[in-house]
Amino acid sequence: MLWLQSSPATLHIRAIVCRRSVSSYHAVTRWIHTGPSTPYESKYAEKLQQKAQEQGLELSELRTRAKEAARLKEVANIKSTRLSQERPQRLDKSPSEFVRSKVSTGTSSTRKDSSPVKALESIINVPRLMSTPHTAEQISALWTTYHASRTGGTGRGFICASVPIKLYNKMLTIGKRYPMFVMPVPREGSLAVSPEGQESAVAHEFYFLQWDFHAPPFPPSAAVPDPFSRAPPSNTSALPQTATVLFTPLQEYKLRQSFATPYLILTFYPDFAQSHGIVLLRGEITPSAATAAAVPNQDTSSARFLLNQVDAQLLAMGVQKFYLWGSESEDSSQEGNQKAEKLLRQFHEQPEEFNWADLLEHARLTS
Repeated sequence: MLWLQSSPATLHIRAIVCRRSVSSYHAVTRWIHTGPSTPYESKYAEKLQQKAQEQGLELSELRTRAKEAARLKEVANIKSTRLSQERPQRLDKSPSEFVRSKVSTGTSSTRKDSSPVKALESIINVPRLMSTPHTAEQISALWTTYHASRTGGTGRGFICASVPIKLYNKMLTIGKRYPMFVMPVPREGSLAVSPEGQESAVAHEFYFLQWDFHAPPFPPSAAVPDPFSRAPPSNTSALPQTATVLFTPLQEYKLRQSFATPYLILTFYPDFAQSHGIVLLRGEITPSAATAAAVPNQDTSSARFLLNQVDAQLLAMGVQKFYLWGSESEDSSQEGNQKAEKLLRQFHEQPEEFNWADLLEHARLTS
């Protein structure tokens, strides 16, 4: 019995024993160790002998090789079945989402609806805010204080703001029309020769910007939501859509396209748009691979990120520069609005006329 358990063919028997009766199991066992029955031998003996001679093998060796090949095929089939069952679980997240989930220490970011965006309720206690009177200014102050306390109290790795609903709706409209653009970030201390070669200017690194739009969130409530019985809101148009803006270095995006890792992700939360007239903005800077692999509970005050705070602020301000046309923005000018609109239109509708020098000049004048 011990020898039977160590036989190479036993793996094949165990793989099929769940599909056979006890009598069939013993019959297969006898066939492996004693050879086929007499009728089988008499019917195919000549052909088996001929095949063995063609391969220069003894008949017993041919049988052994055939059994080993059958065993390997069965093992391969089992492995293939297991991989096909595991693969959907491994690939249900993008690489950037996987990195962010590694360093997340808060509530689970899984939403109960179809949106891939982390729900606002997983960041702050929305029911508690709704249970007592809060002004828009108070919610904004709490939002800022919360993010300032992140990363060991340094606030590094996050930026935040509150946007009036009127401005957000305007950015949403323009973002849907022109969902992609490039943003220059100056690199102080680096010089770049102008096309004419007569003067030098500050070098810039370009970031590829991409908008994405998701379903509106559930209206906030003072009651704690039940994830098993909560139904979608009957009037989904009551709140505007949730939006995200991803920033990726232009060179990396050219090389890896949709597989490129975003360095900064801006998320607009319109949960309080109807009740308080504001949209909360949260910017998450992607941590480095070393930080993502760190133990979640350890002090992250010295964490490293793919982008520094200043550059993240500049990119977030760039969204306001290029996606707010008109007199709604206090710092905007008619000439600046026209320039931003022209650059966006050219980038999408007339790329052959898009001028990189005009982009740098507009970014410099509005910085």
